[in-house]
Amino acid sequence: MAAANKGTKPKVSGVRFAPTQVVEGSSSHVHFDEKLHDSVVMVSQEKDGTFLVKVGFLKILHKYEITFVLPFVPLLGRDVCAAPLASLHLRVLSIAPHPEGYSIKCEYTAHTEGVLKEEMVLQSESNERAVVKVVVQARVMDRHHGTPMLLEGVRCVGAELEYDSEQSEWHGFD
Repeated sequence: MAAANKGTKPKVSGVRFAPTQVVEGSSSHVHFDEKLHDSVVMVSQEKDGTFLVKVGFLKILHKYEITFVLPFVPLLGRDVCAAPLASLHLRVLSIAPHPEGYSIKCEYTAHTEGVLKEEMVLQSESNERAVVKVVVQARVMDRHHGTPMLLEGVRCVGAELEYDSEQSEWHGFD
């Protein structure tokens, strides 16, 4: 009978943690950087000199105002403008001097689901051959997946209306 009980006995195990030392003057609070890595628009420079601007999750058929800081580019100088854009979905609203480079504000319409990349070209006002390509990357969710938490620097400014046959059905009065 002892053999029958052997298989039914529950296994108990424990986890031990090393004792922690309390240093005088330290607090037990968790401190985060002022700007969390995952909560702001991220700007990085690629090997080819192109800047990649990751704006996070957006919702399809919504219009967003996106503001980010591009590091100073000596080739461009201080007076910078946007070259005409080929995209109908991305529009540069303003470029202003910033202590770290250039503060860029643009408007973007999330028109298709998935990972989207739209390009803009910045050029020097004094040397039209001095250009830098900036790629804005967004992850666009469909309308059935809720509302995304927007990163710092991204603001929803409106929704494009989509024809929905369920909402437009005629309901007569009886």
